[in-house]
Amino acid sequence: MTRRQYLAIGAGVALLGVLAWVVMWGVEQLTAGPESAEAVIESAAPPPGVPRITATLFYGTEDGLALVPVRREVALAEGTVPQAREILTVQFQPAPAPYVSLIPAGTTLRAFYATERGDAFVDLSTEVISAHSGGSATELLTVYAIVNAVTANLPAVQRVQILVEGREVDTLAGHVDLRRPLERDLSLVRDPAATPN
Repeated sequence: MTRRQYLAIGAGVALLGVLAWVVMWGVEQLTAGPESAEAVIESAAPPPGVPRITATLFYGTEDGLALVPVRREVALAEGTVPQAREILTVQFQPAPAPYVSLIPAGTTLRAFYATERGDAFVDLSTEVISAHSGGSATELLTVYAIVNAVTANLPAVQRVQILVEGREVDTLAGHVDLRRPLERDLSLVRDPAATPN
């Protein structure tokens, strides 16, 4: 191949990368909806050179009474399952100040499954139960931080069921019924613009 052909191929690959980013950004804007007023973007800092998207993640307010949406950078992955893994990996990282992480310390994502019907299954490690602080309000926010993060960013997923160590569980801390897939619940989300500093 000539140098000109190599340059043409390189330019084509770069253009495809830019187009993929533009498409993902457009999908995100369409799925965000008017109800999701969001906090300032906080970077979860994927490594330099890694394509990324901006995802809406959910953390607890300072008073622990509501969820707040926060836009963070997440590595771009191809397909629903790999992208879900990237989103949840960042969701499980410490919350950006001044927000509170609702995922118990040590919790890891064991697996993620999705069906053609729009159901997803998030399989978590046992720490999501054993390290949970308890209380009905905190449990509710923990569950919907996960459910909302998945459904807000993945148009193919409408409902999420949480599993622990590969098994169905009744609840995390005795209050929220996890025996079936749950839909997104934005009634728990507080507009960050209305949150006092």
